[in-house]
Amino acid sequence: MPDEADADVTIVVATRDRAPELRRSLDRHTAPVIVVDNASTDDTPAVAEAAGATVLRQPRNLGAAARNAGARHAATRYVAFADDDSWWAPGSLRRAARILDAHPRTALLAARVLVGEEERLEPVSEQMGRAPLGRPDALPGPAVLGFLACSAVVRRDAFLDAGGFSDILHFGGEEELLALDLAAAGWGLAYVPELVVHHHPSTVGRDPAARRRRQARNRLLTAWLRRPLPVVARTAASALTSRDGRAGLAAAARALPALARARRPVPPTVEAARARLSEY
Repeated sequence: MPDEADADVTIVVATRDRAPELRRSLDRHTAPVIVVDNASTDDTPAVAEAAGATVLRQPRNLGAAARNAGARHAATRYVAFADDDSWWAPGSLRRAARILDAHPRTALLAARVLVGEEERLEPVSEQMGRAPLGRPDALPGPAVLGFLACSAVVRRDAFLDAGGFSDILHFGGEEELLALDLAAAGWGLAYVPELVVHHHPSTVGRDPAARRRRQARNRLLTAWLRRPLPVVARTAASALTSRDGRAGLAAAARALPALARARRPVPPTVEAARARLSEY
């Protein structure tokens, strides 16, 4: 049930045909929830409404960009994202709002993610904890240039000004482009392990090979949109080494004509930080 202490944060969940997952997760949230339904064919909207969530029904599957609709609808200064199989630990959103209040040039906080009943530390969280980009004094934790969407709290205005999640990338590695755009706009992004998210990944409807293909596609498209051309070439060459990578490369090539004018390389300081991550 929503907690009045979390009134500065709205949780946005983008979902499609995942009613059983929502039944398990929605009652664990402690802040108001907006469920953005990506044209489900099951009873997902009814489940969300029964749990007290605001439901925004989309006429088609927008992928990750559906979260943008939720953020635009939210009336709070901060927005936390969750998947239909994840939830924020009690007290984390309250703490996140206080941290963002105290750090006005920070646009995004990435939480520590604990996976499954055994609460295994998510590898991405472990990597962030190593602080490869250092711990700038102006940030509330190690600097990051990536995150897991289900573990992010954002400053709503900064998120919307940056364009939110790309409608081209759909799902699968969509976070990097947003992280680069926020950093290019001068915002800080930080990993704050005292904030905790629980993630119990559903196996229903998952296709690991398809996800690998989408991730390969999106790595290539993100490189094309924001990184130097030699990086684009290296990313493409790396994709050629696997079957899924080659399929992703072909999908990226099909999308490129529509993105010819959207290329906007990030500033040198942001690219230098991103290049440093490739060494880890």
